Amino acid sequence: MKKYFFLFLLAAVFWSCAEMQAVLDHYNLEQNKPLSTTEVSNGLKEALKVGSVNAAHILSVKDGFYKDELVKILLPSEAHKILKNISLIPGGKELVEKVEIRLNRAAEDAVKEAAPIFASAITEMTIADAFGILKGNDDAATQYLKNKTSDKLKDLFMPKVKASLDKKLIANISANESWSLLTSNYNKIAVSFAGQLANLELVNTKLDNYVTQKALDALFLKVAEEEKQIRKDPLKRVSNILKRVFAELDK
Repeated sequence: MKKYFFLFLLAAVFWSCAEMQAVLDHYNLEQNKPLSTTEVSNGLKEALKVGSVNAAHILSVKDGFYKDELVKILLPSEAHKILKNISLIPGGKELVEKVEIRLNRAAEDAVKEAAPIFASAITEMTIADAFGILKGNDDAATQYLKNKTSDKLKDLFMPKVKASLDKKLIANISANESWSLLTSNYNKIAVSFAGQLANLELVNTKLDNYVTQKALDALFLKVAEEEKQIRKDPLKRVSNILKRVFAELDK
């Protein structure tokens, strides 16, 4: 003990406070002290904060949704009726492409607001079974967060998605306007004599709930990917609490 005290005292003479703190942090990390529930809880929250910020950034850039096949938002399943009869709509394929681009642009735009919502939910989260999550699957913390906060996040996220869907984007046309143009053109055919003979059904899907759920699913997917990287790759542990807590998984 005297040896370590002397070394730290000597170092303090030559090093800045920041350098000294770095040495102390490193020393503490090396002590292999048993992790407390508080430390594990803080480590998991930190991982989710880092993951959610990174996930929101990845998805919020242009084509963050549209050019990622894992999260790209396609037309609602009800719109399969339109796709089956797309040849009946003048310029139908082009309209579909424009709608899909606008859906993804709306999600990319809305996701910019997601990080503080996630941060608030994470801050309020309590983790009674922290060690179980730490030793759980690669996405255990993400799944815990998802189960605890999905409903609240959806309620908070919905107005932002709705505003984004109404926002003028490409060619000064919003996603909702683009969708209405596509569905109205199709529904005119569906109610026509030819459409009735073909048993075409009307399409009335509203985009708010659909895009909100797709955007949230994508966020949780990306958060899970970030969590997995933190668990597996020491270089992804960008803070001391992450290094200390997730080092348990390297043993």
